[in-house]
Amino acid sequence: MSINTEKTTESRSRATNGFMRATVYDDYGDVDVLHIAEIPIPDRLPGQVLIEVAASSVNPIDYRLRSGEMKGLLPFGFPRVPGYDVAGTIADCADDAPFQKGDRVMAFLDHARGGACADFAVCAIDVAAKLPESMPFDEAAAIPLAGTTALQSLRDHGKIEKGERVLINGASGGVGAFAVQIAKAYDTHVTAVASGENESFCLSLGADRFIDYEKFDFTKSVEQWDLVFDAAGKSGYLDVREVLSEGGRYVSTEPDVSGMLMTLLTWPLSKSGTVMLAKPKADDLREIIRLYELGKLHVTIDSRFSLTDVAAAHRRVENGVGRGKVVLVRD
Repeated sequence: MSINTEKTTESRSRATNGFMRATVYDDYGDVDVLHIAEIPIPDRLPGQVLIEVAASSVNPIDYRLRSGEMKGLLPFGFPRVPGYDVAGTIADCADDAPFQKGDRVMAFLDHARGGACADFAVCAIDVAAKLPESMPFDEAAAIPLAGTTALQSLRDHGKIEKGERVLINGASGGVGAFAVQIAKAYDTHVTAVASGENESFCLSLGADRFIDYEKFDFTKSVEQWDLVFDAAGKSGYLDVREVLSEGGRYVSTEPDVSGMLMTLLTWPLSKSGTVMLAKPKADDLREIIRLYELGKLHVTIDSRFSLTDVAAAHRRVENGVGRGKVVLVRD
């Protein structure tokens, strides 16, 4: 029997007792607050599916929530199971659901507290999408939050159009790498901004031009762009306003009070700024899968950790990831 089969059998054995293994934290703090616990398997409510988790991934939002940085926005109780990205198989669903038990799926969990770093997770039917056989679980797990953030930032908030000049700040990271590829899929001219050591990587993603932020500040450029997407959250609307073309749009992923105020104040201006927070949608996952199957989107994995070693994965992301995503896989 393989290790994966043993672990699956073990998790299903626990499932018969109504409990599962999960990584949890009982208070805010550093990675040491994360620990393994046996907790009840979440109930599948009408309109939901229960997924047996094969892989997940870690995003910056995960450690920011764990550290208490955003506790004012999520004042829920403990314990909490971190993580929003899930790849796995349908363990339970309604008879009239668009899935069957055993279907391979990915999901962007739609509950505020996460829940991905466990043997099982629940989510609404309309935030899960079937996986093609060509997509392995580890790559699928890297996509939901980061891929959705990139797609919605460019398409929905950035109003991206064919032929436009687009700048991606933080182009080598999890969100940025997806954004470069999605922007190219929309037939735009893409300038990628990252550290110099990631130049060849960004160009391999399809970027037309590269700027090393350690050598040149793009906000001081005489060039202008139709859309600036700050996937790194390192610039502000006032910083980039002068490099936006007339009618240009600025999109950031930093959901703080000042950013939200900026969104309200600039929407009627010729150069607008938006701070976005990704919304789980199955249709968007299916669009990303479509680009993947067409060969227009590739997944870059920085490193892999066990689903039982979430603390090490959090530490890796907190220390800074140069390229791609940090993935968690079942042993």
